[in-house]
Amino acid sequence: MSMQSLSPAISTNSTYDAIVIGSGLGGLTCAKRLADAGHKVLLLEQHFQLGGLATWFKRGGHIFDVSLHGFPYGMVKTCKKYWGKTIQSAIVQLKNIVFDNPQFSLTTTFSKDDFIRLLQERFSVAEGVVHEFFATIEGMNFYDDQRMRTRELFERFFPGRGDIHRLLMEPISYANGSTLDEPAITYGIVFSNFMNRGVFTFQGGTDRLIALMEQELQKRDVEIRTSARVEQIVLENGRTKGVVLDGGFIPARAVISNAGVTNTVDKLVGQAAFAPDFRQRFSEVRVNNSSSQVYFGIRKGETIDDIGDLLFTSREEEFTSEALRDLNTKSRTFSVYYPKTRPDAPPDYTIVASMNANYDDWAGLDQNEYAHEKAAMVDRCLVDLERYVPDVRHKIDVIESATPLTFQRYTLHSKGTSFGTKFEGLDISRSLHKEVGGLFHVGSVGIIMSGWLGAINYGVIVANDVDSWLRETV
Repeated sequence: MSMQSLSPAISTNSTYDAIVIGSGLGGLTCAKRLADAGHKVLLLEQHFQLGGLATWFKRGGHIFDVSLHGFPYGMVKTCKKYWGKTIQSAIVQLKNIVFDNPQFSLTTTFSKDDFIRLLQERFSVAEGVVHEFFATIEGMNFYDDQRMRTRELFERFFPGRGDIHRLLMEPISYANGSTLDEPAITYGIVFSNFMNRGVFTFQGGTDRLIALMEQELQKRDVEIRTSARVEQIVLENGRTKGVVLDGGFIPARAVISNAGVTNTVDKLVGQAAFAPDFRQRFSEVRVNNSSSQVYFGIRKGETIDDIGDLLFTSREEEFTSEALRDLNTKSRTFSVYYPKTRPDAPPDYTIVASMNANYDDWAGLDQNEYAHEKAAMVDRCLVDLERYVPDVRHKIDVIESATPLTFQRYTLHSKGTSFGTKFEGLDISRSLHKEVGGLFHVGSVGIIMSGWLGAINYGVIVANDVDSWLRETV
């Protein structure tokens, strides 16, 4: 490889301590923490705006949030500690979480106290069983036995109660792509986080959040470049030397990839750089599923009634993980953005329908079939939305839609995954630096390290690893 000069846009007067590839919440947090520790950091993002899947777009006078749908209370503490009070103070609770399906219809705050009440009063479960269930999942940790599946956990406490299994599982499947057949600890850790005090969101929208994060990075002299797609991570004698960008070489002592662990190993480094036993473990990593979304903008001057902040709606008689991802799924989440979402902007209502999806179902379609299926998906969402807002078609002035192919195009994630990899990907992510000195990964892996809270916390963990490595190898 020719290590030729790079464009003057990138400073090359000295080696960077660390280069972060990708600006998802994990990458942004890792870059900030390394800068806080006094390291010289370069952040490279292949898209034209920062954020990764924590992103947004504008159409017809509306701002549509792609993934700002809800996260646990833990974000309050995490953001206060690692991003500051301005960001922390904008985190607000979503108080009306609605479930509507053939088995039950209810509204909840999605807090532990309210779920305990619902399980006892609505689903007639004995008080002792409910408390034992919560004590069990709250006691789970990463090092527990992984053999028990979530399905077995549910059957242990609520045998034959498919309605309760649905109540407990459906929202978590939307949040991180998990299924009833994942290790129970991956469910318990995530669910108990959500069950702390309910579901929260960021007031001001994703665009304001990412703008505030960018300001924090700039205060710490992190160099940021967008529309900068890294071609290769360069190694020498089993250690990172830097990256190739636009045909030029940028030296760095450490490289942190937020580009997805499968992309990192397969495309940015290449499997030949790793030992055979690592390649064997890597071959067993499964990519998690992707998503489809439909975005509705309500014409300015029109209003809609409050139908809830998050609406988990389904016409499936029973919950199954497979039906949730089906191309013609009857299940979807409506995230409703009222003017309170962006109180400093002109009043605006937008609605985002989100569905779990399989990349291969869409990738195998020809151009005409693809257009037909997208139109059918939009219409199914409209039909379901009309059950809650009967006159909504007459109030909509913008409709956009995204499939797994859309997510793959904009994020470069393997198979357009919205949630990284299954659980076995976490071991690969955590052991990269043991295989190649100075090579680290941060991002959605193993279900636990996914979603906004998981991504930020993982950014902190990886930054600590990188900081230690940089100090030990001066």
